[in-house]
Amino acid sequence: MTIAAYTMTDPVAEHGEGPVWSSRWGGLRCVDMLAGDVLAIDSQGGVRRRHVGEVAAVVRPRVSGGYLVAAERELLLADSDDLDAPLRSLGEAWTDPGVRMNDGGCDPDGRFYIGSMAYDESPGRGSLYVAEPDGTLRVVLPEVTISNGFDFSPDGSRAYYADTPTGRVDVLDYDPERGLSGRRPFAVVDPGRGAPDGLTVDAEGGVWVALWQGGAVHRYDAGGRLDAVISLPVRKVTAVAFGGEHLDRLFITTSALDVDRSEQPEAGAVFAADPGVRGRPVLPTTL
Repeated sequence: MTIAAYTMTDPVAEHGEGPVWSSRWGGLRCVDMLAGDVLAIDSQGGVRRRHVGEVAAVVRPRVSGGYLVAAERELLLADSDDLDAPLRSLGEAWTDPGVRMNDGGCDPDGRFYIGSMAYDESPGRGSLYVAEPDGTLRVVLPEVTISNGFDFSPDGSRAYYADTPTGRVDVLDYDPERGLSGRRPFAVVDPGRGAPDGLTVDAEGGVWVALWQGGAVHRYDAGGRLDAVISLPVRKVTAVAFGGEHLDRLFITTSALDVDRSEQPEAGAVFAADPGVRGRPVLPTTL
């Protein structure tokens, strides 16, 4: 099945990433990652921007109110949902200036996970971490390269995860006490069709995967079979999230990094699609 996409905004980011819909926020937020900005996007495509540091990798709502931002090497917390609310740091997570935070998300019990990668994309220099209640990070998956998409099945028993250069989306078992285990391949992306970047899981268990350099989003059913494709007019598709009042719209971020805008004038825009299936509310963090 092929699904059409349409533009929601003008090009608003050099490297758009991490779309998140929260009814508390009244709409969509995403990041212009390497500009260090969090963007709030309204239903008419208007954009408000908040600078938080050298990098803004992930934004997530907090259970207690407010939101979390993963910055270059630290987690930042706001106590209010207001985009411009004061931010406080939980401390530098590591000192290596060559490694930064990348994609992440939360498990069904509110624990926040954040991945990392080397700026030069050196193999094995990244990790997937989970934040302890005090905000310190513990390694869950070591020696990854570009830690990317992360989300859970509707029943919370499985997590889906992409280390982009592997060309795979993997699945892991999840237990509230033991955490993640049993990593194994779920779906393999043909290298000619791009590489897996951000992902989200719909209410039926389908996994929607943004394809970097692929100009598309793929949906894989719960068995890992490709069953839907959204084509976009830009190559560097970065991340996806369901939103809207009924969680039936898929928002798609894109990148203009090293892109000739005369060839891809919409690179860096946020796109949307109506895929005929609903998503699930974003999992918030207890931090």
